[in-house]
Amino acid sequence: MIAPTVIRELTVSAEDGARPYLYLSAASGLVWLGSHYYVVADDELHIGQFTSAVSEPGRLIRVFDGVLPDDKKERKRRKPDLETLTLLPATTRFPYGALLALGSGSTPNRRRGAVLSLDPEGVVCGSPQVFDASPILGPLTDLFPDLNIEGAVVVGDDLRLVQRGNARHAENAIVHYPLSRVLDAVRNGQGDTLRPSAIDRITLPETYDVPLCFTDAAALPNGDMVFCAVAENTGDAVADGPCVGAAIGIIGNDGRLVSLEPLDRPLKVEGIAVRVDGDRLDVRLVTDADDPAIPALLLSISLAC
Repeated sequence: MIAPTVIRELTVSAEDGARPYLYLSAASGLVWLGSHYYVVADDELHIGQFTSAVSEPGRLIRVFDGVLPDDKKERKRRKPDLETLTLLPATTRFPYGALLALGSGSTPNRRRGAVLSLDPEGVVCGSPQVFDASPILGPLTDLFPDLNIEGAVVVGDDLRLVQRGNARHAENAIVHYPLSRVLDAVRNGQGDTLRPSAIDRITLPETYDVPLCFTDAAALPNGDMVFCAVAENTGDAVADGPCVGAAIGIIGNDGRLVSLEPLDRPLKVEGIAVRVDGDRLDVRLVTDADDPAIPALLLSISLAC
């Protein structure tokens, strides 16, 4: 079993005005870029930016306009449900790369996305480009009984979206798209429906009779993917349930499960980032306790390559 080390709570400053709490509580996606960590939380209209200085609070970067209610039930109904954050490579339009954030797609109002440009230091600059992700996510409702996109990985011109199963529909999937076509759709703001170029369907083992299901993934240099998964006892893509287990694994570039190691406690890990350090993988994770009173955590683990 793997024992994660807690690096910090994801506390934030009060720059964005009145907030009910000064931390992210439902962290759901992670990008590790230089000395910066970027985090999406599924119940926010912002992303959080954190540095390696653990004593400093993070800052909030607004993605969507508006204000979400404090009431947990109403906030859940209206939130954009940002679950995915990934790094886009440098292009003519984004010479230093960009961050791509996507909603889960589990309901129509959760099919928005945004691209945030980066400067030479890897810091978000300018205003986010918000777009309708329905041409990408909408068609997937015909392929998955409970659509729930929880992660994204870029490997060359291959954009891989990570579909999360649940206790009723335990099958997970990696959904492939040509990245160039997705970026064209984002640039145009709307466009023709995009169909996947391939789908790898994957079933993970159970923990205490609850299936492990993907919550995020990150790319390795050889095209393999490191992923995190949790066993959350719910048969619904929207409703939360108790988390009874968690694990970290590797999926090969061919869609084959290479390895799977459980965590030593049932932390609901929902975001992952990785760096290769010699013969080790230096992994970062963020958590979602499904409780607005509990700050999300940034965790560290080390794995053999």
